[in-house]
Amino acid sequence: MGELKNLKTKTLVDVPGNGRKSRLGLNEGSVLFSRMLVPKRVFFTKGIGSHRDELRSFELALRDAGIEKCNLVNVSSILPPGCRIIPRKKGWEALVPGQIVFCVMSRCSSNEPRRLIASSIGCAVPTDNSCYGYLSEHHSYGQTGRTAGDYAEDMAAAMLASTLGIEFDEDQNWDEKKEVFRISDKIVRTTNITQSGIVENGKYTSVMTAAVFLFD
Repeated sequence: MGELKNLKTKTLVDVPGNGRKSRLGLNEGSVLFSRMLVPKRVFFTKGIGSHRDELRSFELALRDAGIEKCNLVNVSSILPPGCRIIPRKKGWEALVPGQIVFCVMSRCSSNEPRRLIASSIGCAVPTDNSCYGYLSEHHSYGQTGRTAGDYAEDMAAAMLASTLGIEFDEDQNWDEKKEVFRISDKIVRTTNITQSGIVENGKYTSVMTAAVFLFD
């Protein structure tokens, strides 16, 4: 049993950058794999679709957003340190059919005629590139795109501000909070991407927004 305890399991893995396989210990391999799973880039996209079937309406919204060919995995809302925001077109170019893609997604669907629906992703980026930022998901009924976008952006900025120790009044409106965050000089950028729509008669309408992560 003593000998078994001292055995170190080795496994062959592809080590990025050297073009060959190396034999790593189990712990070393786990650390390397974890680092590989930290996204390096992110892009934002949105879409809307209408169809008599709810699932088809969502599929059409994904097509409108340009990510329908991927297997999407929803994750929670941390923007990794140093993760670069890139244009949507460049993000699309990095995707291949069938790829497993991690994303923060917000979606909303309804078949109530003339119903106003919206989905939004808010983003807050810290000034310090070694710190992580926040992404927030928000969907709503009856809110305009601007209202939903401001709400999502407010949530992301508030979460980041509380992490960075910035004092602010939760009851202030978004414009007042933005001024506090700007003066603090700890948050370099806040933004949102929002899709709104009005439900068509006799159909489901789906709206979706997403922050799509890339690992290269």
